[in-house]
Amino acid sequence: MQAIANLETANPRARAPRLTGWLLLAPMLAWLLLFVVAPMAILLDYSFCQRDDLGRVVHHFTLENYARALDPIYLNILGRSIGYAAITTALCIAIGYPAAWHIARQRPATRNRLVMLVMIPFWTSFLIRTYAWITILKEQGLMNGLLQAASLTTGPIEFLYTPAAVIIGLVYAYLPFMILPIYGSAEKLDYALVEAAYDLGAGPLRVFREVIIPLTRPGIAAGTLLTFVPAIGMFAITDLMGGAQVPLIGNVIQKQFGGARNAPFGAALGVIFTLLFVLAYILAQRRGARPPKPKPRKP
Repeated sequence: MQAIANLETANPRARAPRLTGWLLLAPMLAWLLLFVVAPMAILLDYSFCQRDDLGRVVHHFTLENYARALDPIYLNILGRSIGYAAITTALCIAIGYPAAWHIARQRPATRNRLVMLVMIPFWTSFLIRTYAWITILKEQGLMNGLLQAASLTTGPIEFLYTPAAVIIGLVYAYLPFMILPIYGSAEKLDYALVEAAYDLGAGPLRVFREVIIPLTRPGIAAGTLLTFVPAIGMFAITDLMGGAQVPLIGNVIQKQFGGARNAPFGAALGVIFTLLFVLAYILAQRRGARPPKPKPRKP
């Protein structure tokens, strides 16, 4: 090893690939530094500050913002946000996993078309898609029209501005983020392992539980992370489709920086939300990387 190190020191060309790699990473590192690290540092700094009567940030160290964030009112909102995100993630898995598995089992040409269909929503503005759902769910919208035309209801049902409307909007917004990672794992899965399990006498349910699920677990973990964390902080859908009647933690943070003019308290909530994101990321990584435990054989 010492000889190799001496050779690299003596030959400058040996360090060229390493230097080239850092140069290629430089734009990304600069972007992360300017638009991720620096804003988070400012957010952390503001979270320990106070505000004056005009809403301006005063750099006077205090823990009052974090103490206020632990108030039962905000803890209940945070719990509701986690609950909505958990329901959204569960529905996205229930809908997205069969879709991703079906896409992965198609021929390459058909598979590419289906993946394109999944990505089509990204071609349209998020707000336009949200307003489209408002048009569908309102009392004179498509949903009530179809129900009344089929004689299933005698009058319009209030779908919009309800918790159900918020869940529908969240599932629609984040479903592609669940399908694509699971599809990536399912597409790489060696189907010979599934056939071998069938040949050894395992039924469909056991094959799915003990072979397919463990092999596609990294995709499930990635999809869960990409769905659960943004769903907690979403505020546009809850404002537009929930009518501001279902406030989540994202709405509270947005209002603190906006109408309430209390940036220090909003920053404290943002720091707490970021810590929850880091915790969820660590748990998802450990869950996705953990190999399945072998079950003891019955004598």
